[in-house]
Amino acid sequence: MTRIIVTGAAGFIGHHLCKRLKEQGHFVRGVDWKEPKYGLECDEFLKLDLRYRNNCIKAFEGIDEAWLLAADMGGMGFIQNKDNQAKIMYNNTMIDFNSLEECKLNGIKKVLYSSSACIYPNYKQTKTDIAGLKESDAYPADPQDTYGWEKIMMEQLCQSYRNYGMDIKIVRFHNIYGPEGTYKGGREKSPAAICRKVIIAKRDCKTTIEIWGDGNQTRSFCYIDDCLKALEMVMYSDISEPINIGRDDMLSINELAKIIMEIGNAKLGIVHIDGPLGVRGRNSDNTMFKKKFNWEPEWSMKDGLTITYNWIKSKIDETDEKLNKEVMK
Repeated sequence: MTRIIVTGAAGFIGHHLCKRLKEQGHFVRGVDWKEPKYGLECDEFLKLDLRYRNNCIKAFEGIDEAWLLAADMGGMGFIQNKDNQAKIMYNNTMIDFNSLEECKLNGIKKVLYSSSACIYPNYKQTKTDIAGLKESDAYPADPQDTYGWEKIMMEQLCQSYRNYGMDIKIVRFHNIYGPEGTYKGGREKSPAAICRKVIIAKRDCKTTIEIWGDGNQTRSFCYIDDCLKALEMVMYSDISEPINIGRDDMLSINELAKIIMEIGNAKLGIVHIDGPLGVRGRNSDNTMFKKKFNWEPEWSMKDGLTITYNWIKSKIDETDEKLNKEVMK
């Protein structure tokens, strides 16, 4: 039985990963600076702020394998807010530096670091009809914001820590989505945000939803189950280069909204408003992953979004029921 730490365990990918690793019979210690919102299946949960070294000493003690997912992040509404730029850079840098150093000091040789598609340069993402981004496209570097800069800096740090004999894997996530994730409050990403908007519009008998920008900006989205399967393949392989994890079939935000409306059986118009947009187009090139593992994501957008939509609807229905009970008191 391997003793595993998952940092960022209360986050979306982290808590799904904890559950998967525990089901496989490992001892799983989840660590986060916040309490799990939707439950967490692990052997031990420590609420610790990894920006501080003393907390890291406790978190990484007695661990064989580390999955480093902790990050202060969210959707475009969060990471492109100018008021969050310095905070994102400081918080994530401190978490990552401390975590890698503690892995080294504890002799933890097997480590996975979660990077992001946000490391890819702006100059390769100026059109909606963009070619998939290959791992080699990362340089010359020009990430869109401080979140991307911090991630690419940490990729370099991971490469340096390999000099201590550590087997560090680096994955670049491309828009992972699914149930049990943030769907309101400002940190949610576009699939969850649009699901919420459609559900509420339908509930309130509205005829439109709002979308930031013209809606023609493009992205690719990967369902959580495919992400977890890909993570395991990478962690237990001999690959050393950073590698993309995502689907390679991009669609526009308008197209994403139409799929979600179809799932919800909702006929709604779209009102385009000003808002943070990120890059104009982004897609994952999965050539390296297919060549190395002879595998590609299996979940269709329709199937993954259906599960996500139904889960978000169940949470909104729960909230509505509680409010109605309060009114009736």
